[in-house]
Amino acid sequence: MTAVVLGARGQVGRALTRRFPDARALDRTALDLTDPAAVAGHDWTGVDLLLNAAAYTQVDAAQDPANRHLVQAVNVEAVGALAGVARDRGATLVHFSSEYVFDGRARGPIPEDAPVRPLSVYGQSKADGDRLVTALDRHLLLRTTWVVGEGRNFVRTMADLADRGVSPAVVDDQVGRLTFAEDLAAAVAHLVERGEPGTYNCTCGGEPASWADVAEVVFAARGRDPRDVRRVSTAEYTAGRAGLAPRPPNSVLDLVRLEATGFRPRDWRTALDAYLASLPR
Repeated sequence: MTAVVLGARGQVGRALTRRFPDARALDRTALDLTDPAAVAGHDWTGVDLLLNAAAYTQVDAAQDPANRHLVQAVNVEAVGALAGVARDRGATLVHFSSEYVFDGRARGPIPEDAPVRPLSVYGQSKADGDRLVTALDRHLLLRTTWVVGEGRNFVRTMADLADRGVSPAVVDDQVGRLTFAEDLAAAVAHLVERGEPGTYNCTCGGEPASWADVAEVVFAARGRDPRDVRRVSTAEYTAGRAGLAPRPPNSVLDLVRLEATGFRPRDWRTALDAYLASLPR
């Protein structure tokens, strides 16, 4: 199978290039996905697997009208262009989505077929991109949450704050599970190998937790008192802060369909311990 990784320098893209070492890795400098002519003119000869890890993920910045053209270009128009390539070439398009397509008001884990009700510009852009992907016969759409990999992410931020003696305020009423980019890439490889197309929720497993719970684990691992993390509600955290995108309070995705394929995600706490052990002190 000849594969191409788009967005190869992001957290998910880096994990995919390690999982698919023979894939052609393309970053923004190699192929500007927001340029339809560049996508159409690219040499896709022999490619039968498109792994699209490119995305605009700055949730708050997406709310700014000045950025909405770029959000649309990356999360919707570029996805449509890649879907066109996949359709023309008979290739499979693998694409990554988010729990932000849901409003997070469901009780319990959210299944793949839950009603799509995004709360933010970012969430709407992901939902629009999803529709373009699922229109393909040969597609793999993975919805994920709270991604942690090689690059900037919540865990690294909390570790840095812990090391600098900062005591942050972290929300305790948004609940979900971390997803490590390596686990996400492993799930893709598993589903591609099994020939299991369709839409899947894909996160780490284990008991759901809040952002504050995760921060406390990180602080303890860095030798800080977990009580140095100040728990606040979303309302408290956002008070007086303009331009913040609304977050889904429930980000817990149902993993039953993924697990039915034989893939068992790691418990997020186990994965977090390993990740923290790899960070420099």
